[in-house]
Amino acid sequence: MKAARLHGVGDLRLADEPVPEPGPGETLVRVTAVGICGSDLHWWGEAEIGDASISRPLVLGHEAAGVIESGPRRGTRVAIDPAIACGTCRPCRAGYRNLCARIRFAGHGDQDGALREFLAWPSDLLHPLPDSVTDTGGALLEPLGVAIHALDLGHVRLGARVSVVGCGPIGLLLIAVLRTAGARHIAAFEPLPHRREAALRYGADVCLRPEILPGDLSELVGDGADVVFEMAGTADAVTLSMAAARPGGRVVLGGIPAVDRISFRASTARRKGLTIAMVRRMNDVYGRAIGLAAAGSFSLAALVTDRFGLASAGPAFGVAAKRQGLKVIIEPVA
Repeated sequence: MKAARLHGVGDLRLADEPVPEPGPGETLVRVTAVGICGSDLHWWGEAEIGDASISRPLVLGHEAAGVIESGPRRGTRVAIDPAIACGTCRPCRAGYRNLCARIRFAGHGDQDGALREFLAWPSDLLHPLPDSVTDTGGALLEPLGVAIHALDLGHVRLGARVSVVGCGPIGLLLIAVLRTAGARHIAAFEPLPHRREAALRYGADVCLRPEILPGDLSELVGDGADVVFEMAGTADAVTLSMAAARPGGRVVLGGIPAVDRISFRASTARRKGLTIAMVRRMNDVYGRAIGLAAAGSFSLAALVTDRFGLASAGPAFGVAAKRQGLKVIIEPVA
């Protein structure tokens, strides 16, 4: 089979490798769609993310779908949950498998991901897709799941005023989820014009450039948003999020910074009495994500602006890094 491995900064190589043999509790999957995530771009552009760095050639890709290749479920189309939790540590036993102390995550650290033609993966992490959800939609269930998890962390109430800072694919899906969940007013902030247009299509009431004056911000969000979701990963985005929140509000930080550090004015957060939550991937939300996608609550397909074959994985990452579109999909097996 063919697999794309990252050897260093921008060094993605296609190679022939053996088809993996499923171990106990695993199933062989033919991979049909893989989305390039912002975290993948950190790996590709920096050979590291947060406190993790590349230690050996790594197969990237954690937003994935495919078709089961063998066994009693052969031919079943599935979305692939990329997080293999241990199930026994304290966070797992408390219901926080996304915070597992021994988690293995596709395309991260020493765990190879989905940018290959075949993948052996735990059977219980393969979620059947309804006919109404395409393979591409199946790959997008992972970022949709992150958006749902962020919503949960925000404790958004019916009729709430919310803000979303950063309208990449997860930010856009979060806007759609917030609208579905009954947010009354959604103010979004995004520097790129095509993403501002997409934010309005996905349900934002207004989407402005983030370089907004304090007076204009007050006019837009009044005394502040009940919940602000930061999904950009920059210091300016964090600063704007703190400014846009109301006293007693919540700020949910979901962006991944290029440098493993987040800072903000303590006086702003303290005087407002803000509650700050951090997004760590997602918890058990795949069932909800599949239900929303199957119901057609919003369009997943509209996020996809570019498609590539596995042989063009390098150029695909180059296109994704320019951020001229929305979501780039790689299709290892047509």
